[in-house]
Amino acid sequence: MKPAPFAYFRPETEADALAVLAQYGDDAVVLAGGLSLGAMLNMRLAQPDTVIDINKLPSFDRVEREGEWLRTGALLRQADALASPDLAGSVPLLHQGLRHVGHYQTRSRGTLGGSVAHADPSAEIPLCLATLGGEVALASQRGTRRVAAREFAESALSTIREGDEMITALYWPVSTGGGTAFAEIAQRHGDFAIVAVAATARREDGGFGFSLGFGGVEGCPRILDETASATDWETDARESVTAFAAALEPMEDPRASAAYRRDVAVHLGIETLLQALRKAAA
Repeated sequence: MKPAPFAYFRPETEADALAVLAQYGDDAVVLAGGLSLGAMLNMRLAQPDTVIDINKLPSFDRVEREGEWLRTGALLRQADALASPDLAGSVPLLHQGLRHVGHYQTRSRGTLGGSVAHADPSAEIPLCLATLGGEVALASQRGTRRVAAREFAESALSTIREGDEMITALYWPVSTGGGTAFAEIAQRHGDFAIVAVAATARREDGGFGFSLGFGGVEGCPRILDETASATDWETDARESVTAFAAALEPMEDPRASAAYRRDVAVHLGIETLLQALRKAAA
């Protein structure tokens, strides 16, 4: 199939892009990598009046340190992020998660910002951002704002972004040590995750603090923030994950039942969290 007719704009400045968004609002879509949007247009799952291609916007692919944050522009390609030693050192969880994103060919085109904007429940990049407590930068002609990644996705493929806003950057907390781990179950490597798990752990007074994110289970990432004692952190971790997973409401589709997703979430969650805790304890 081919897309329904639409108007096409390729602005060369952020101001021009925001002007088009202000004019067309919810009738427009923003094209970054286009891997998800292109397929949706061809299958006519999306039929916008206007497509705004932001690939010519300058500096939207930069990686910059801003205090305790690492700022990645919305157009940073997944392959470039994966190859960046600065990003690997500053945000190791993202580096681990990127290894599971699609394939070499798709990573060479796909962007970090586009993945977060699309809000696929199985996507690794939004999961890592939410688990780490990152933020999403949005801009419109009305101004700019930063929102917590954990609040950005409302449900599958739906976010709190207003019709005249676009993502300009993602903000990642810079690692101060500890341990991270990422794992997922998919039918084949590079396929959409049935369950994905991201974990980060750090030493705290009296034990460890950790964050554990689940993707592919519900319509948006679910995050467990908890602590574990210094003396019996393995038991604490197992009990916390088991209790949290029991309260999840997993999706059901032709690939997996809700019961299977919950069982995988428990097993994979425990194993991934223990990996992160062992690194933090070393």
